[in-house]
Amino acid sequence: MVEEAGRVVADRLQKLEALRSGGIEPYAYRYEVTHSTIAARALFEAAETSQQLDEAGEAGPVRLGGRLVSLRSHGRTLFADLADRDGRIQLYFRSKDLGERFSLLDHLDIGDWLGVEGRVFRTRMGEVTVKVSGFELLAKSVRPLPFGKEEVDADTGERRVHHGFTDIEQRYRQRYADLAVHREVREVFVLRAKVVRWLRHFLDERGFLEVETPVLQPLYGGAAARPFVTHHNALDMPLYLRIADELYLKRLLVGGLERVYEIGHDFRNEGMDRTHNPEFTMLEFYQAYADYGDMMALTEAMVAGVVEHCLGTRSLQRYGTTLDFTPPFRRVSFIEGIRERAGLDLRTASDQEMRRVLLGRVEPAEA
Repeated sequence: MVEEAGRVVADRLQKLEALRSGGIEPYAYRYEVTHSTIAARALFEAAETSQQLDEAGEAGPVRLGGRLVSLRSHGRTLFADLADRDGRIQLYFRSKDLGERFSLLDHLDIGDWLGVEGRVFRTRMGEVTVKVSGFELLAKSVRPLPFGKEEVDADTGERRVHHGFTDIEQRYRQRYADLAVHREVREVFVLRAKVVRWLRHFLDERGFLEVETPVLQPLYGGAAARPFVTHHNALDMPLYLRIADELYLKRLLVGGLERVYEIGHDFRNEGMDRTHNPEFTMLEFYQAYADYGDMMALTEAMVAGVVEHCLGTRSLQRYGTTLDFTPPFRRVSFIEGIRERAGLDLRTASDQEMRRVLLGRVEPAEA
């Protein structure tokens, strides 16, 4: 496997030198992009619907930039797929359109960054495609990315991808590679940004003020957690990375800012696994003149709203379970919740009874 990877890198380095010898810089300084892959597709479909395609059945022109994720050579023509943040689109290269530059395609590999220009049409298979009239290599990929094997159904044109990058630990350690080869991972990043943007909008509309509070603190608090410790050289004193935003936000309430929130990084120097990171992002918001009932109602509206805004529904299927975020949420008191789940009435249970249930030594008595 190592030898094979070495041969691939050596082959790509030879192509890199061949491009430079031919007077082509394989790492372009700038390229003007006019459309994303999704926008190019939408441009064609809008022109097709309104019957505004030209005599050749084309729309455009467009200029796209992205990464080559597949290459399919057919002699004097070549098909490829170009992927950007929004999606992917098929490219169609013909020697009669490109002349001598067509031979440069021999030096391209999957993973290369390419800028293309041309008009958009629909193939006989129904695929929206860019007929390339000009292209520019933007960045030559020397180290191959772990793209999976891709199969195309000859009858339907449907693509099936068998991923080649499946090791969970490696994917998390090499997040850039994970993003490059797994579109669904990029979609999570986009969705997260959409969530944060909507949460800000939700709170801003209700008169909350976004603030920033200190990350380095002389005294940490707001939660029960072990902090990261550092040292301030100029003041010769220890400082702590915050474990929560709470205490400084409450000081702002004291100062007269009646509704505040912060979306910020917090740090807890404790155990970790794939779903628990020692640094994480947390939203905290505080409101003067409100009680826990007001905050429950606000949180309910926030959670239901962000799910519907980002996913288009309030009912989700996850791991065989239906999660319904339609208000009103069930309200459960602390005492009743413990009684329901543990069978203990905290108002009458002894310390010994509670300790036994917590440690799982005996079944709780019927409430």
